[in-house]
Amino acid sequence: MRQVEAYSRLAGLYDEIVIDPCHDRCASYLHELWSDDADGVRSVLDLCCGTGLLASELIARGYAVVGVDASDAMLALARERLGPDTVLRRMTLPDLTVEGVFDAAVCTLDGFNYLTPDELGLTMAAVAHRLRPAGWLVFDLHTDAMMDFTIANAIVAGESAGNDFVISSVVDPTARTCDTKIELTRPRDGDPFCEQHRQHFHTDADVRASLQGAGFAVTAVSEEYTHQPADAATLCATWIARRLSATPASS
Repeated sequence: MRQVEAYSRLAGLYDEIVIDPCHDRCASYLHELWSDDADGVRSVLDLCCGTGLLASELIARGYAVVGVDASDAMLALARERLGPDTVLRRMTLPDLTVEGVFDAAVCTLDGFNYLTPDELGLTMAAVAHRLRPAGWLVFDLHTDAMMDFTIANAIVAGESAGNDFVISSVVDPTARTCDTKIELTRPRDGDPFCEQHRQHFHTDADVRASLQGAGFAVTAVSEEYTHQPADAATLCATWIARRLSATPASS
C-alpha cells in the first residue's frame, strides 16, 4: 500500500469518510454567537478551511470569508465549492501572511490539534494580529476525554460511500500525541493508499496560556458548538475568546 502526503489523496474522499456533517450546525451557532456583537461581525478568517464546508455555510449567512489551509488538494476542492470570488490561500500555521483585518477567526474540526504546543502559541499571536480589537477567535480542540476514548478505540474500520477504510491510532499519553494512520484498503476509485497524521492533545493550561500570551480573554469553553459548558466527559471542546488590545491590528 502506497503512503502519500497527508491530505493529498484523502482530500477527494475527505467529505465522505472523515467529516461529521456538522457544518450547518456550527455556522448557525457562530451566527447566533456573533449576533450580539454591537460592532458587528462581517469578515471571517477560516483557518484550516479544508474543502470549504464551513466557509460555504458562513457565506450563505452573509459573511465575507477568507480561507487558509496547508493542503493544495483541499484548497482545490474548496475552490470548486466556493467559486472564484472567495479568497483562498495556502498557508501552514503558525505562518499567517494573509492580508487584512477580520472581525472573527475560526478553526473547526480539530485543526489546532495538529499544532505542537509551541506552534499553538505562535498561531494565537499570529491570529491576534489579524483581528480587530474585541475580535472573536472560536476554535475546537480534542480533550483528555478524547485521548482516553482514542486509546480505548485504537482501530476503527468501516465503509463509506463505497470506500473501505481502517483508521488506527497510537496514543502516547505522556507526550500527549496521537499518531493516526488512515488506510483506504479498497477505495471506490484508484489503488489502495494510506496517510499518516500526528495530533497533539493540548492541556487546558497550555491553551489558556497561549491565548493570554497573545492578548485574548477566554469567554467560554463549551461542549462542541453548544451552550453546554464543557466537562470531564466532553470529547471536543469549543473555545471562545476575544482580542483584548485596543491597538488596531496591523494590516
